[in-house]
Formats: sequence, structure tokens, C-alpha cells
Amino acid sequence: MLQSIDIKDLKLMNRDRILEELRTILHDTFEIDPAEVTPAANLFTDLELDSIDAVDLAIRLQKLTGKRIKPDEFKTVRTVDDVIKSVEALLAQ
Repeated sequence: MLQSIDIKDLKLMNRDRILEELRTILHDTFEIDPAEVTPAANLFTDLELDSIDAVDLAIRLQKLTGKRIKPDEFKTVRTVDDVIKSVEALLAQ
């Protein structure tokens, strides 16, 4: 289940915290073992997400950050590290 995060906490999220949030989201939403969610893991080949799952992930990240993810930017996301970078960019806005 997505936890409610205070907006002040979002600005302080570092890469490790973002990774932990991603592990929670991927486990709760897609039943992916958190140990498999590493920065190098490919969302599609390693974690077996499909394009509909990617859209669902983007929606959950929007809920987490409170910011809209541009579809064109999220199309280039392939790895967990790419997702972390996208979240970092959103939080920096």
C-alpha cells in the first residue's frame, strides 16, 4: 500500500529512499520481489512489466510525488535507475 508522504519529506528523498519507495510500489502493485528491484534491473526484461504496467507505475509515481509525469519523458525509462532519475527530476522542479 502506498504510504502517505509529507511534501517536505519528498524534497529530502535521496536515491536510496526513492529506491525503497519503488520497491514498495512494485511489490504492492505487481507482486515483484523487492530483492529483484535493483538500479540495474530492466523494468521489461528483468521485472517483466509490460507497457500497461509502465503506465500504472507512472500513475503511482505521480501520486507519490504529487507532480505530473510527461508521457514522452517516461517513454525513455527502461531501468529502475531511469525511474529513480525521473523521480529526482520531478522532485527538483
